[in-house]
Amino acid sequence: MYPASIRAPAGRAYAEIEIREKSGRRLGVRPFIGESLMLSDGNTAWILTSTALVLFMTLPGLALFYGGLVHAKNIVSVLMQCFAITALVSVLWTVVGYSLTFSDGGALQGWIGGVDKAFLAGVGVNTLSGSIPETVFFMFQMTFAIITPALIVGAYVERIKFGAAMLFSVLWLMLVYVPVAHWIWGGGWLGEMGVQDFAGGLVVHLTCGTAAIIAALMLGPRRGFPREMKPPHSPVLVMIGAAMLWVGWYGFNGGSALAADGAAGMALTVTHISAATAAATWMFIEWIKYGKPTLVGIATGAIAGLATITPASGFVGPIGGLALGLIAGVLCFLAVNFVKFTLKIDDSLDVLAVHGIGGTTGSLLVAFFGAVSFGGLGVSEKSISEQFLIQLTGIVATLVWTAVVTTLILFAIRSVVGLRVDVEDEIEGLDIITHGEKGYEF
Repeated sequence: MYPASIRAPAGRAYAEIEIREKSGRRLGVRPFIGESLMLSDGNTAWILTSTALVLFMTLPGLALFYGGLVHAKNIVSVLMQCFAITALVSVLWTVVGYSLTFSDGGALQGWIGGVDKAFLAGVGVNTLSGSIPETVFFMFQMTFAIITPALIVGAYVERIKFGAAMLFSVLWLMLVYVPVAHWIWGGGWLGEMGVQDFAGGLVVHLTCGTAAIIAALMLGPRRGFPREMKPPHSPVLVMIGAAMLWVGWYGFNGGSALAADGAAGMALTVTHISAATAAATWMFIEWIKYGKPTLVGIATGAIAGLATITPASGFVGPIGGLALGLIAGVLCFLAVNFVKFTLKIDDSLDVLAVHGIGGTTGSLLVAFFGAVSFGGLGVSEKSISEQFLIQLTGIVATLVWTAVVTTLILFAIRSVVGLRVDVEDEIEGLDIITHGEKGYEF
């Protein structure tokens, strides 16, 4: 038997949890009484592990993946941005971010949480969130808050001022990530509507993809783009970073079941299937189109598959994992070329094409592949068409809010401190100019 996938915001009680057969047939319900549920050692151990895996995705996974994709003269700047974002977001999440996302917002509950858990007030060693310690739930959710603004780094590498990047990350976390996460995971209006986003197709991937394209447009392209595009300086680092992301994604998706059970096992399984399928698909497309399959290409394909399965991972079966991986490999490959060479937008490391398009695709198609008739777990009791419209509503709301607020944030930063480094600094490289360090000694 499989419990329906439910995210349990800290301190909130749910009336019941559905119990289903593996086929998805609904068997009934059992009570779930939030903080009074007994502690589960197994669930706690798994979410502790998942938390470490998700942080491993940013440091060092994403940092090395992005670092290998840029020029050698800018690798330190990319690593520094990822590391600094991790530190800043961790502090902000502790001070007020967690509370605004997962506590009761009273009259504003549909839109934003409250501040009663600011500085982790009331969160102690014996406080539970479902069947795990609330401190563990807090930490697990913190790692999601960390990686989301870090993903946007890929849009503005090699040309943004460090101070502007840090200010943007702080404001964006509080004004974009926190509200959207509350809407979907914290008891907000989209979650109440029935939007299915198991591990962040909307909360993480659509928000960062939308913000990335806005940032790329407002910053403008790197010097010489697209005529003089230089290849990634280290495909080796790209592969190592992608491999770390792939392993870390087991915690990202499998941990989002918030339990060590069959739902977590299925989420982990379909995550791997989707990543492998998308990687192979991307490789064969390159091989046929250009005559040479590349290491950077196959690594990027795997990330596309991981992003696409993320919102659906708790709702689909192996067929859904295969299908979403295949779709991701084709669609994200086409999106990369469309953004760069047709629209001529320098989203430098393809955040929109891989994460934005992938996360949106998975969020829409979960309405189909989550249904029992398509091999899914049948968690939603709505028809495919009804669930599709709910998913579409969540996508539109997330996209519009993210685009508008991101634009306002960037306009404000550009007016106060400026966004882009001088031309001479861009030519010299941000490692020496901004940080006084080199990634390599030649």
